[in-house]
Amino acid sequence: MESQNLSCSICLDRFQVPVTIPCGHTFCQVCITVHWDTKAKGGMDTQCPICSETFDPRPALKRNVALSHLTEATDQEGRGATPVPRQSNAAPQAEVLCERHKKPLVIYCRTESMCVCYECAIRECKNHEKILAEEEKEIREEGLKKKSREVEKHREDTEKSVKELSENINKAEVSLQQTSHWVNAKFAYLVKVLMEKQESTLTFMEHERQSILCQAETHLGMLQERAQRLGEIQGQIATVQAMPYIQLIQESRLVEVPRMQDIPLDVSTTLQDRLNTVTDVLSRISKLVLEDLEKAINTAIGQDKQGSPQDKRPVLAVVPSPAMPSSSAIKDGLSAFHCALTFDPRTANANLQLTQENRRAEHLVSGPRQVPPHEARFDTSWQVLCFQGFTDGKHYWEVEVSKPWAYLGVTYEGIPRKEKSKRCMVGMNELSWSLQLDDRQLSAWHNGRRETVTGHTQHHRIGMLLDYEAGTLTYYGDGQTRLHAFHCAFTQKLFPACWIGEGVIVTLCPPSNRNHVLS
Repeated sequence: MESQNLSCSICLDRFQVPVTIPCGHTFCQVCITVHWDTKAKGGMDTQCPICSETFDPRPALKRNVALSHLTEATDQEGRGATPVPRQSNAAPQAEVLCERHKKPLVIYCRTESMCVCYECAIRECKNHEKILAEEEKEIREEGLKKKSREVEKHREDTEKSVKELSENINKAEVSLQQTSHWVNAKFAYLVKVLMEKQESTLTFMEHERQSILCQAETHLGMLQERAQRLGEIQGQIATVQAMPYIQLIQESRLVEVPRMQDIPLDVSTTLQDRLNTVTDVLSRISKLVLEDLEKAINTAIGQDKQGSPQDKRPVLAVVPSPAMPSSSAIKDGLSAFHCALTFDPRTANANLQLTQENRRAEHLVSGPRQVPPHEARFDTSWQVLCFQGFTDGKHYWEVEVSKPWAYLGVTYEGIPRKEKSKRCMVGMNELSWSLQLDDRQLSAWHNGRRETVTGHTQHHRIGMLLDYEAGTLTYYGDGQTRLHAFHCAFTQKLFPACWIGEGVIVTLCPPSNRNHVLS
């Protein structure tokens, strides 16, 4: 009982500087001070923790001298009394003592963020923010409960997310697999159809070839038989001529010249005309596969960062393609196809002067020269063809242009040469293809149809690659940037052609300059 009378009802330990408040209850000075400070912060009245009597104003604390002496005397006899612990559902824990004062750590100093004993609280943490360790423990426990609830919610949300993501992965795997199967099946089907159509078309062409040649062989046999018969008649005439005149007169009546029926000599075929629709479709497919599909795949995998939008208009047999800055003449390995060209003076317009062994063409600002008339010459169009022409294989050449006012391309031999119209210009008819160099932009031309070429417009040197079998004509700027490509089913001999503006000089670059050009 004595032990209980000497214990603070707040900390349940022996009094440390006991003070008695107006209602008569006694507490440790630090305990009651911290208790009232805590209540004041919460906006609560100053009350006795035991009887709840309210004090206004807050009373001054004075030391209970008698109880202090009694406590000190009891401490001198021995400190064996065990403080009454608070009721708790938790398992009993070993009491932690202050290393300096060997007293329980019952006060929590918020300023120092540590538990201290009463003596430390009075002496060293006098002006610090303090609270009973037990109350701090309850606050912390409440905080831990709140955190536990938050963690539990996060855990439930995470488990829900794991489940949802797993389901989405399964769905995505199914979707990706379906897409893969679709693309693979579509490619396989298209290849199968193309092979079938190729086989049926080639079979038809072979049948037509045999039919045409068979008819021509029949006509050839008839002509050979006629020649043989005529030879026999010629021999008969010679025999009669050698006879005596009486016999000659009689036998000559038997010699007759057979009637000659016309036998067709032309081996004409309408196969090319009949296959025009097929070649048109093949040209569109070629453009779609070699340009549009390649661009779409590069865009899908993030490689193609530039290029013009897809052409939404109907595609003709020959369709210009967008610029591809990533491709170059060097990359395409064109040195093996570089060829030597010369201008054909018979075709040169009178305003064009050819020099440097017909490798340099200049449009004279002084006016036309005196040139002999020729059926191959362009009379009104400022144009010239090259002497060399191509019916197969790959051929690459480069031209230097002094300033951007020219049309560079290829043409069939049948291009108009005498008309006073744009139809004589390369690219302005169905027989030719060209790239127009201009200060503001580049343009591709075929059959009078213009297509704007995106990208850099100032190019001093233009490279051209003709792949006759593939049906492509590709342009390169300064030997580096792939500017444009035509796709077509070529059917006749192609000649490089240049339309040259006034004051412009176009020079054909010889193959010997290739290393310098592409270095």
